[in-house]
Amino acid sequence: MGARKTVALTLATLAAAAWSTLAETPANAAPVCASAGGPTVTVANLPGTALEGITVDPAGRAFVTDLVSGRVFRIDAPGAPAVPIARVPSGGAGALAWLPDGRLLVGYGADPRVLVGDSLRQAGIVTVDPDTGAVAPFAAGLSAGDGMDVAADGTVYATNDFGSLVGRVNPNGVVQADWGSLPSANGAVLNRDGSYLYVSRTFANPGVSRIPTDAPWAPQSLLDLSGGDALAAADGLTLDSAERPVLPFNLSGEVVRIDAPGRYCVLGAGPRLTSAVQYGRGAQGFSAGRLFGITFGGVVYEVPGGFDPDARTAAP
Repeated sequence: MGARKTVALTLATLAAAAWSTLAETPANAAPVCASAGGPTVTVANLPGTALEGITVDPAGRAFVTDLVSGRVFRIDAPGAPAVPIARVPSGGAGALAWLPDGRLLVGYGADPRVLVGDSLRQAGIVTVDPDTGAVAPFAAGLSAGDGMDVAADGTVYATNDFGSLVGRVNPNGVVQADWGSLPSANGAVLNRDGSYLYVSRTFANPGVSRIPTDAPWAPQSLLDLSGGDALAAADGLTLDSAERPVLPFNLSGEVVRIDAPGRYCVLGAGPRLTSAVQYGRGAQGFSAGRLFGITFGGVVYEVPGGFDPDARTAAP
């Protein structure tokens, strides 16, 4: 086993053990969302993986990443087998996003260097052909790629939940690793007009923020977690059709929606160690309006209570 894989596996194992223990801490009670209903449903299981990123293409096929092995998997429909299609060149595979031309972006290299990512900046992004699995370099010199999204003009944003730097890759390929700074920013999703980048804050000052893309020095907090929720570990988020943040609490598996600053409700209770949620796309398979989650235990599941007919996976 290579050194990077060993470190990534160790980090994943320690994180899972620590977070499972912390999960015994009860969270503050939150109301159930009016639209919520029905238990979560497992739609795929990838034993031995720690799933970090999820996205869906126009054909309704889901793609997930494994931070331990660095592999990218494609799942053609709920219930179908997960097929490994690619492996990132270095470190654990992280966030997923789509370029305007349809290429799939995969963040890599964050996890073996989580404690020094801001200083070494050895993470990067590759493109992966969603059909053939062909991998090509895209950007290097980032702090991490734990969260990622792409603006309509092709600008890419990437976050580091174990560091502070939020990076940007401009359409001309220039990498600005220190575009913004927000401790423990995790996940990344732009609103429709690209004016805000929404992120969770997982470990430091836990909660959810949005960062103005024209003023990255002035992030705005939408949710500050305290009391029993201070250890909830807000993780990879998305937006519904009303541009309300939808995110998992990693420790408990609860999936919540922020309805107003400081106020949230529960859409469903998924498995513990849920790392990200994402809406589907297209008319079949992992279709538009359906909300899916992934876990560090290798589970892909659906949250029926999060169904939103006009919501879809983030894509330019």
